[in-house]
Amino acid sequence: MSAGEDAGDSSGRITGIKSALRVIPNFPKPGIMFQDITTLLLDPKAFKDTIDLFVERYKEKEISVVAGIEARGFIFGPPIALAIGAKFVPLRKPKKLPGEVISEKYILEYGSDCLEMHVGAVQSGDRALVVDDLIATGGTLCAAMNLLERAGAEVVECACVIEVPDLKGRERLKSHGKPLYVLVESQFEPTSQ
Repeated sequence: MSAGEDAGDSSGRITGIKSALRVIPNFPKPGIMFQDITTLLLDPKAFKDTIDLFVERYKEKEISVVAGIEARGFIFGPPIALAIGAKFVPLRKPKKLPGEVISEKYILEYGSDCLEMHVGAVQSGDRALVVDDLIATGGTLCAAMNLLERAGAEVVECACVIEVPDLKGRERLKSHGKPLYVLVESQFEPTSQ
């Protein structure tokens, strides 16, 4: 589901969010159209609307954990967690967390990586929301869900600001039985913000 399909006044907010994003061609490597959220962060109204739309969706879903994927999930996850009364759990790249961690390796559209989480950050029975800025192939979100579920959490949903539909990440999550909520679909024309 996407926010544009929700009832209410979200369509004007979605338009503002979409217009605040920019596309950078050939970054981080040739052929990739990078969906840049930093311009969204420079627009206080669009940034607030982004957080508010997620909060409106999750405030009544009894979420106890918001897990943010490094690094841009750290931007959107904490304000959502605070607003809905949940704890925030950072899912980090290897060797970034002190203390004992559990890890999950995964394949990206342009390489491989690993996510780590502190042992004990999530308890059995926690209801988790996974947050990131973008879903492409779904590999990172699937790794995050696996990590949380191995710790005993129930992943309620994954939430992203942007979806790149051509890379079929939504289908990958669906095959794992997990819903995805996004605010906007990717843009492929370079923007000059």
